[in-house]
Amino acid sequence: MTLRVIGPGFGRTGTMSFKAALEQLGLGPCYHMIEVYENEGHVEAWTAAIDGHPPDWSSLLAGYESVVDWPACAFWKQLRDAHPDAKIVLTRRDPDAWFESMTNTIFQALRADSDDERLMRWRVATRKLIFHQTFGDRFDRASVVAALHAHEADVIASVPPGELLVFEVGDGWEPLCEFLGLPVPDAPFPRTNSTAEFRVWTGLDRPE
Repeated sequence: MTLRVIGPGFGRTGTMSFKAALEQLGLGPCYHMIEVYENEGHVEAWTAAIDGHPPDWSSLLAGYESVVDWPACAFWKQLRDAHPDAKIVLTRRDPDAWFESMTNTIFQALRADSDDERLMRWRVATRKLIFHQTFGDRFDRASVVAALHAHEADVIASVPPGELLVFEVGDGWEPLCEFLGLPVPDAPFPRTNSTAEFRVWTGLDRPE
């Protein structure tokens, strides 16, 4: 199976909602960070990629029609080289709201310890990818937002306009479906994985 959509947007730009939307449009299954831990051998494959030894992308993502979120968004150019016909959809949101969300979700979750040895191996690798390689171990607002803007600018500069959609999930179905050449579903656009939901799911907070 060949990837039909690649999402280079950073996590917390609506990637979980976007994943749900793509799957509702028949472009699933969609690979997201949550898939890494659920697939045998994927922790090791992505860890090797982060260390500079990329896998055979087509084999790693066999069975998936789309990909979003970290770790894949850090390798979106390699994925596009492997799947040159894929459409590129860059999810983004207000940078200040995104920074607050990152601070209260991913940054905290990656710093947490766990008794699960495999999870901790993956968490250490993800710290290297996100903390060091993406944000240069600088977590103040200005530095984090600058890294976001640089990444988005690189995507926009690297993809011909007809092959790229810059998309906010709040825009709803219409621009996404027009870009993908698909009919608009008779259903609300998915909204999921809020900060509160993320914190409960990752164990940062207890469910009420």
